[in-house]
Amino acid sequence: MTNLNENLFGYTINPKYKKSVAYFSMEFAIDQSLKIYSGGLGFLAGSHMRSAYQLKQNLVGVGMLWTYGYYDQVRSVSGSMKAEFTHKYNSFLHDPKILVPITIHGAEVWVKAMLLKPDTFGSAPIFLLTTDIPENDGLSRTITRKLYDSNESTRLAQSMVLGIGGAKVLEAAGMDIDYYHMNEGHALPLCFHLYQKFGKSKLKVKEHLVFTTHTPEKAGNEEHHIDLMDKMSFFCGLEKEEVRDLVGVEGDMVNYTLSALRLAKKANAVSKMHGDVSRDMWSSFDHICEITHITNAQNKLYWSDAQLDTAFKKKNHETILERKQAMKKELFKVVADQTGKLFDPNVLTLVWARRFAGYKRADLLMYHFDKFLSLINNSELPIQIIWAGKPYPEDFGAIDTFNNIWWKTLEFKNCAVLTGYELGLSAILKKGSDVWLNNPKITREASGTSGMTAAMNGSINFSIPDGWIPEFAVHGENCFLIQPATGALDESEQNAIEAERMIEILNTEILPMYYHHPEKWAALMTKSANDVIPFFDSDRMADEYYQVMFQ
Repeated sequence: MTNLNENLFGYTINPKYKKSVAYFSMEFAIDQSLKIYSGGLGFLAGSHMRSAYQLKQNLVGVGMLWTYGYYDQVRSVSGSMKAEFTHKYNSFLHDPKILVPITIHGAEVWVKAMLLKPDTFGSAPIFLLTTDIPENDGLSRTITRKLYDSNESTRLAQSMVLGIGGAKVLEAAGMDIDYYHMNEGHALPLCFHLYQKFGKSKLKVKEHLVFTTHTPEKAGNEEHHIDLMDKMSFFCGLEKEEVRDLVGVEGDMVNYTLSALRLAKKANAVSKMHGDVSRDMWSSFDHICEITHITNAQNKLYWSDAQLDTAFKKKNHETILERKQAMKKELFKVVADQTGKLFDPNVLTLVWARRFAGYKRADLLMYHFDKFLSLINNSELPIQIIWAGKPYPEDFGAIDTFNNIWWKTLEFKNCAVLTGYELGLSAILKKGSDVWLNNPKITREASGTSGMTAAMNGSINFSIPDGWIPEFAVHGENCFLIQPATGALDESEQNAIEAERMIEILNTEILPMYYHHPEKWAALMTKSANDVIPFFDSDRMADEYYQVMFQ
């Protein structure tokens, strides 16, 4: 990439961004038609690729071409959620005729690269890797079929395809890479490949490797037994004792994040608060690199409504409110189609939408169910509520939460639970909602980015001050904050207190302002949208990575 490959990029690199970067990520959310992502990590990577294209950076993505995507979230006959896996066809991908061998479990596996060209969806070029090709045996073909496969050996093999296969594809394409950027630890085998490539020089690896960590607790950082990893050929021919010395393995478990922190030149967390949490979390471990922070952001050009954006800039409140009404009507067509419920565009609409996971507490709003019933049955200050989001397909606790919300709200005309939370539905929910609810357990959300794109579209953040929110929020001016309970309390007490505070703010601040002071509400929308730009636009983020990480 030091010598521009016009067939790959199709544009002239901005000299400001001439350093060549390969961005490794297990998922990219680029377009609704390219279903190779599960949630926030992919949304973030997708916005990064779009801004890299807009800034004309010398950056190429390396990801996976999942045959079945993540999964299709559908309903059973009863209405409960179920996961379906269907073959995805991506005829818009280009075949650069790159096929490379890697070793998995002592056997040769072929990795084919397909190329997403920049002009297809307006992104930096991305190599997408697959083993689901005739050159491989039946077992090898399954490696790249399902994102985040629950089988441990398959998960290890997926990391090897991404890290080792991705590096070999770049080499086969004749690319000279200055910086290898691992977005999360999934591509860890890349480190061992580079170690061999650079003549077993750890210093050389550290010169060329940077790392972004997203998970704010040790238990959430992937790790596997060193013996299984060795049997899988995870370490690119290195002996186990060499690996122990190289990444400082204590005991028998190899932690992806800790290993990356010991091999990277520099690492970054994804918000200021997450940086503090990450430095504290890993402070007891020696030989780790510096952990700075670059706050996540989302691509405004992709996510924001152009008409509403113009009205925000002009502070034209009448146009803002009219446009919001029109966007709500579009969202309510989806609600009617999925649920048969007809929502009213004149009623305040609150949305909780993101990946279903326990710490995100999708059902916190109904923790005090009597108060929840009073809220949704208040005819003087009416409210409509929508939930949407995908659990991991084998996270049965999160699936139960999804289904419980469905059943508990089924009889209420002003509550809806939607399936298929992907790029398309995410966009229409952000454009059609009035309030965007975010209530994770405090410090558990590394960044969270959905609220950024909601704000760009006039949806007011109503949030626990976690992740990116403290860098943005001023209660009552551009958002509403739920004060977290003290961490000294047990989990049930914290949930009870925060749920009560949530209901109180809705009843005493949010709903009265929306109905009794529409001009004040429009001003709140305007300030929120204008405050979120430019800092939380991914153009800033993509530029900051070059200034902070790729130097």
